[in-house]
Amino acid sequence: MGTIANNPILSGFYPDPSVCAVGEDFYLVNSTFSYFPGIPVMHSKDLAHWEQAGNVLTRNSQLPLDKAGHSQGIFAPTIRYHEGVYYVICTNVSHGGNFIVTATNPEGPWSEPVYIKGAEGIDPSLFFDEDGRCYYIGTHPNPSGVKYNGDWFIWIQELDLKTLQLIGEPKDVWNGAMKNIIWPEGPHIYKRNDYYYIMHAEGGTGPHHAVTVCRSKSIWGPYENNFCNPILTHRHLGKDYPIKYVGHADLVQTVRGDWYMVMLAVRPENGYTTMGRETFLAEVIWEDDWPVVNPGKGILAEKQEINLDEWNPLEDPDSYTCKNGRKELLIDTRNCYDFTQMDKLGDEWLTLRNAEEGQFVLEKGKGLVLYGNEHTLKEQENESYIGIRQRHHKCRMEAVLDLSDVQQNDVTGVTVLQSNEYHVRVELTKKGQDSLQVSVILCKQGKDEVISEHSFALKEAQQQVTLDLEIANLHLTCKAQLGDTTTVLAEGIDICALSTEVAGGFVGETLGVYLSVNQKEKASAVCVKKFIYEGM
Repeated sequence: MGTIANNPILSGFYPDPSVCAVGEDFYLVNSTFSYFPGIPVMHSKDLAHWEQAGNVLTRNSQLPLDKAGHSQGIFAPTIRYHEGVYYVICTNVSHGGNFIVTATNPEGPWSEPVYIKGAEGIDPSLFFDEDGRCYYIGTHPNPSGVKYNGDWFIWIQELDLKTLQLIGEPKDVWNGAMKNIIWPEGPHIYKRNDYYYIMHAEGGTGPHHAVTVCRSKSIWGPYENNFCNPILTHRHLGKDYPIKYVGHADLVQTVRGDWYMVMLAVRPENGYTTMGRETFLAEVIWEDDWPVVNPGKGILAEKQEINLDEWNPLEDPDSYTCKNGRKELLIDTRNCYDFTQMDKLGDEWLTLRNAEEGQFVLEKGKGLVLYGNEHTLKEQENESYIGIRQRHHKCRMEAVLDLSDVQQNDVTGVTVLQSNEYHVRVELTKKGQDSLQVSVILCKQGKDEVISEHSFALKEAQQQVTLDLEIANLHLTCKAQLGDTTTVLAEGIDICALSTEVAGGFVGETLGVYLSVNQKEKASAVCVKKFIYEGM
């Protein structure tokens, strides 16, 4: 028997995947940049169906993000397992640089970060050799001088597992498979038969992204180039091919001896990528001691055959989904959150940077209460915002908000958020004693454009508003319901600007709720009764 994976295996904002196998279990991590908690830990038994086991960085002490830009913070984590310990190594480009955290259970808790002295650059990975030694591999600027933007080198140094610090001397071993290549990055080391392999990305994480490989019989090199490089890319398929930016890959071997590769790619709509970089899967075989990706095709497939029995986390009593009793942990088409009946948030929920203590409180019987601060979504601050990833090109989000504790002139609402400079806000503002102003605002390059404004009567006994956002590829429709009346606030808003191609950066859209107050000393709060996400 086998199973079929639909690509992407993780849709939406799940970039820079790294994967490891522990027996029959697979664990996968992704970059989170300025979002908190950091680094989701995904779990599967068949590489096709995934659930969230937890997050790696769940404490502010592990993940300082003060004033980090949306595409700063956490870059390119690698997950590995060795002798009963899970290791995640990555870069906080905003605070501290390269660090390692460890755990004996992938759902946590994970240790405090150990920052690695002398580990310059980004995209670190670990390799555990057969003799018990551990090696650090990463990428840094060309030590002889950067001659052009992206002129970097991949380097290796031994790592002491007791201190988690570098020992011995570093060695620059590789700078890409092609001439004058840019951004050799995301390197991983593997050993198979008599060879050490370095697989890495090059060409930049955009239209020219590619996966390449080299090998040596010594970990220190010299490394031999594969004349079939790149072993995977879509850059030759033209601008209109539906899957692009393919690269930043990691290999994993199953208990049956088969090899597979995870990597990032994007699925633009009419040339615009709004959901960010997603996680895809491909088969790998070995010929002449070189990896061959999706033999006979050489590109990603929409459906990927996997030589593993199909696994359903909803039917497995040992799955994290069942053990935790939170079905929202499962990456699904529809998630309905009735916060009045919940006593714990699922691990898929994200805030921006480091939320203030007590900023979000889940009160059973009441809902999810957001306490506001003076920051807005247009700032690089610890604003009061909570949301989830957009996972479908066509989807809708519904939020039921109780405004009873929102003070006059404070602003709450829902958003489609790409960054502080690019987003759409549906804002609710109490005006006077019985009036509610509802504004739809498109923010581009940090400048607000008011799409529409409406005023509604707000009765003292009726403080509940339902906001509905419907995304149809590159267009957004916003609705509001007060009592039995539903009003279309704006229809067919062009959201091309909320794309990687316009806004830049490395993130995808998230959908969520926020609250901003005029005066911090005021006790202002919005209560989210229900939140629905539905792919269509």
